[in-house]
Amino acid sequence: MESIHLVCVGRYTHWVTPDSAADRPLRKDAQRNRQRIIDAARDLFAQKGLEPNLNDVAHHAGVGVGTVYRRFATKEELLEAIFEDGLKQLTCYAETGLQHEDSWEGFVWFVEQMCQVTASDRGLREVAFSKCYAGARVNAAQESLVPTLTALVERAQADGHLRPGLAAADMPLIGLLAGTVSEFAGGVDSGLWRRYVALLIEGMRRRPGQPELPVEALSEVELDAAMHTWEPAGSPGKLTAR
Repeated sequence: MESIHLVCVGRYTHWVTPDSAADRPLRKDAQRNRQRIIDAARDLFAQKGLEPNLNDVAHHAGVGVGTVYRRFATKEELLEAIFEDGLKQLTCYAETGLQHEDSWEGFVWFVEQMCQVTASDRGLREVAFSKCYAGARVNAAQESLVPTLTALVERAQADGHLRPGLAAADMPLIGLLAGTVSEFAGGVDSGLWRRYVALLIEGMRRRPGQPELPVEALSEVELDAAMHTWEPAGSPGKLTAR
């Protein structure tokens, strides 16, 4: 497969606008503490998903709880500061796939990048595919992915590479499958998810005489309902006092 050069930069490297309490420039020590909190939270949520609270983040960052609450009044504020960029990066991956001259290779590249993210970052996976923390910025980042992803799928189908019946709404489920394999067996083989993603990709390729898929993909409305229904551990519907 011809290599694809990523046109967007980094993973969580461009942090979003600071919370309203920090609109004015922070002192250097305060800025260091804020970045230390973000880095620690990013690492903690990647490992454990959305379940850790602000006290856990403070402990992981090695700062006092009050320091965390001065920068982020709620857990939701911290999650938005971390994951808006992560969600935008998924859109960037889809845009990069669209730029590839071969629509199948561009589609496969996107699926592999998406699954690498969802397999390695549990927190981003839970934010990306649920609505439990659908703040305005996160929700907008989720929605911005849809048209680009739809174009990526439809282009590969129009070129005869991707089997009929596959839909953009299938992609979140594929990302979740990669994450489930990683959660189940990551401690034994951290790359095992790649085996099953490769099998899924082969199943998505169009071939002569292929039977129709036994069940239709979720509609956009149904996918939205499923994302509202799914409550990962640590989501507001499952939280005790945090």
